[in-house]
Amino acid sequence: MFRLDRIRFLGEDLNRPECVLTTSNGRIYCSDWNGGVAIIEKNGHQFSILATDCSFDLKPNGISLLDNGDFLIAHLGNEDGGVYRLSSNGQLTPFLTEINGEPLPPTNYVHLDFQGRIWITVSTRTKPRAEAYRSTIQDGFIILVDQGKARIVADHLGYTNECIVSPDGKYLYVNETFSRRLTRFTVAENGDLNDKTTITTFGKGIYPDGLVFDQEGAFWITSIVSNQVIRVAADGQSQETMLIDVDEDHLTWVEEAFQNHSMGRPHLDNVKSQVLKNISSLAFGGDDHKTLYLGCLLGHQVATLTQDCAGLAPSHWNFTGPSEPKLSIGE
Repeated sequence: MFRLDRIRFLGEDLNRPECVLTTSNGRIYCSDWNGGVAIIEKNGHQFSILATDCSFDLKPNGISLLDNGDFLIAHLGNEDGGVYRLSSNGQLTPFLTEINGEPLPPTNYVHLDFQGRIWITVSTRTKPRAEAYRSTIQDGFIILVDQGKARIVADHLGYTNECIVSPDGKYLYVNETFSRRLTRFTVAENGDLNDKTTITTFGKGIYPDGLVFDQEGAFWITSIVSNQVIRVAADGQSQETMLIDVDEDHLTWVEEAFQNHSMGRPHLDNVKSQVLKNISSLAFGGDDHKTLYLGCLLGHQVATLTQDCAGLAPSHWNFTGPSEPKLSIGE
């Protein structure tokens, strides 16, 4: 298990850096609730690309980097959702805001696979969203956007969170946070998701959120609330806690609420820990892919540590990303 005193922090005054991405040029990207994406350069320099002339309060949750330097942003509004495209000059345009003639609910995550397809997760249709922090609610879904066409390809999921597609494009894996399981689908040639299979289930205090592969095919998963990183073997037969930072009494309080179907925002919006602030996502980076970066819900920096296991390079690994916007005279 990793020691907490090995953790270091990057970035300053980040606003809910829930989702974190890395690229081969040493950049770190994270969602920014100021209305865009924050970027930390390899030398520590930091800047943000924010939506300009936005008519609503953009709340980026999951983000995805595209090869031309644009971002896709999953909007986690209080009532509204959708996925928007943010260009390097701050222009914000709708990418997908409705499905089957209905507006998208608050939207959790957006993933670009190695085949160029876009996968979007919506955790729940329940309003308010906190009423779905229950093992009994199964109304999350997954959308595929391929060749300009969008459709729901999986439904009735238990609070759909981060998803990832295997490099060969044959399998999609997704965390069902409040069903406490990692689920696999077979991806058909037309993108349909079939053969729903539970890879592993999680026990007391574990609420799976972030999801990446390592180079051995194992899954690295973050748990909100318990500030935990768990490594799950490729076949799902074993789990190893790599990192944990939680007050046991606090976790027991949350777990009791979950079991009693009374879990709500206060159980997620507070954290009792030593250093971590409710970690939510993770990414491997560095020249050898052995540096781990952790996004968080309640902190203002990205946590990082170096360890011995190498992560699998993501689909966007070799994308250059956008240039820093130039300030106009007088700014």
